Amino acid sequence: MDKQVVHTPKAPAAIGPYSQAIVTPFGMVFTAGQIAFDPASNTLVAGGIKEQTSRILENLKAILEASGSGLERVVKTTVYLTDMNDFAAMNEVYATFFPVAPPARSTVQVSRLPRDVRVEIDCVALVNR
Repeated sequence: MDKQVVHTPKAPAAIGPYSQAIVTPFGMVFTAGQIAFDPASNTLVAGGIKEQTSRILENLKAILEASGSGLERVVKTTVYLTDMNDFAAMNEVYATFFPVAPPARSTVQVSRLPRDVRVEIDCVALVNR
């Protein structure tokens, strides 16, 4: 079995030469980094770090579901912030999406993100088999 490319219209389309996610033959899904684009309008959501984090996690949820997985199957996330002062607000929203047995996580500050968003998140999850 080869890798499977995942695409769902319930999350923003890729803005470059990459896939929304890849499902591997060994039961894992790796998502591309998601930014706070509304898939219906393909525009950045209004608001600050909380609104951006919520939209990103909704996008990841849709991609994971299209992959045969879900947020409850996430084993690792990486959060990229342009300002570590946004950590507490991001973390508050993030916690609502992972209320039980949250995944391992790395959070790093970066100098800039695509489309000048404030946060980007990617994840690795188990695929339901």
